[in-house]
Amino acid sequence: MKKKSLHPSFDQTLELLRAHSFDVTPYAGVDGGVLVSKGGAGAMLTPTSRAEEARNEDPDGATLGCAVNPGIVVKGEVARLVDRGYQKFIKTSQYELPATASQLQAIHTFSEELKQLVGATSLYNESLGTTSDVYRYDRLMGREAADAVPAQPRELTDGH
Repeated sequence: MKKKSLHPSFDQTLELLRAHSFDVTPYAGVDGGVLVSKGGAGAMLTPTSRAEEARNEDPDGATLGCAVNPGIVVKGEVARLVDRGYQKFIKTSQYELPATASQLQAIHTFSEELKQLVGATSLYNESLGTTSDVYRYDRLMGREAADAVPAQPRELTDGH
């Protein structure tokens, strides 16, 4: 006899989110995608396919996936959070703006509440604060492209 899944279906999850004051709207950019938002922050959720469930080791895996990680909603688009080492930025397809403390707090609160309601795993480092989607430190930019050949110890260089 098959065990009952611990996770609700995609539609049941959306109803649960609506009951907790989340705005749930269809998203035209992805098939079956739904934009879930609350407090200025949002994420794009999609139902997982049966093929993805079959590949998972856990047969009782979640029935939804996060197509776009939580971020600030700007003109109907979920912005990505970019960390440049000295500042975090909100980046959309058209804009790149410095992130404010209230925006970072809204993203953190939204993602923690979403994980709790959906039943996703909450990791320790994510619970401490907001994590970024992309890390672009200016002191590391271009380092991987410069493959300088190291000088041998016995070879003369131009400076000596």
